[in-house]
Amino acid sequence: MRFSRRQFTFTGIAAAASLHAPALRAAGYPERPITFICPWSAGGTADVTMRALCQAAGKELGQAIAVDNRAGASGMLGLRLMANAKPDGYTIGQVPISVTRFSQLGSVKLDPMTELTYIARVSGQTFGTAVAPAAPWKSLKDLVADAKARPGKITYASAGVGGATHVGWEEFLLAAGVQMNHIPYKGGAEALQAVLGGHVDVLVDSSSWAPHVREGKLRLLATWGEQRTKEFKDVPTLKDLGYNVVVDAPNGIGAPKGLEPAVAERLRAAFKIAAVSPEFSSACAKIDAPLMYLDGPDYAKYIADTYRKETQLIERLKLKELMAKG
Repeated sequence: MRFSRRQFTFTGIAAAASLHAPALRAAGYPERPITFICPWSAGGTADVTMRALCQAAGKELGQAIAVDNRAGASGMLGLRLMANAKPDGYTIGQVPISVTRFSQLGSVKLDPMTELTYIARVSGQTFGTAVAPAAPWKSLKDLVADAKARPGKITYASAGVGGATHVGWEEFLLAAGVQMNHIPYKGGAEALQAVLGGHVDVLVDSSSWAPHVREGKLRLLATWGEQRTKEFKDVPTLKDLGYNVVVDAPNGIGAPKGLEPAVAERLRAAFKIAAVSPEFSSACAKIDAPLMYLDGPDYAKYIADTYRKETQLIERLKLKELMAKG
């Protein structure tokens, strides 16, 4: 499926014009507050950053953007609600990149190639592998060596079957040639508590581990991004350790399909400015989330590329079988 270039045509001049003459560009849009569906629980890392982003974008649009948390089904519940909304620009929301995987696995009846309008990609997430201070593994090398000696005996906790942490870690295990026993939870908070409580050996999650690493309650063995994090500079990435695995699960903004091009352009211009705002930059810095802005057309291409990569990953990791096992 090819994305229409005309639908997403955008230049810096057009962005400036849309900001200064909204009535000409989008028939007065927006004339009332906008609802932003966040497909995660309130208080989580995604929720905190999206609220900061919406606050900044609302200033540019001249209308408040109200965040509506609709958590469930690994982010797919809220995304489906947003995709089914009227395409008038008054309901938008976060697009979890995992839709490129779940749509192919049949977990959500939504085609990300045809059923969404892409506004912007804004930031990534920092994922990592952490263990308790008393754990015998001082490094990821130690963990891999032990896993090779005891296949399937070491347990790891994730935020759920098929999510970024589960799939990312399974991709690493495949690259490392080892097996571990997956213990899925309903979310990152539960997975974190399982490891802190000594019920599971290894935590794979986004930066929920960060404050516990600072306090010495967890030991961070590796992060999964392209580069080391600013706060934990001494902790290697998976790539540093010789594994060609990068997981950053970028957050993006979307709207239902059929959005009027002028309204889409207005939103793109606002979120482009919001993505570099002090509010959003500060919120991302607090959780070491890298800024990864892409405008609508480039974001749509990124989604298409990721969809193709997920097709290969689903086959290589036998994800359908893993999902069936739970």
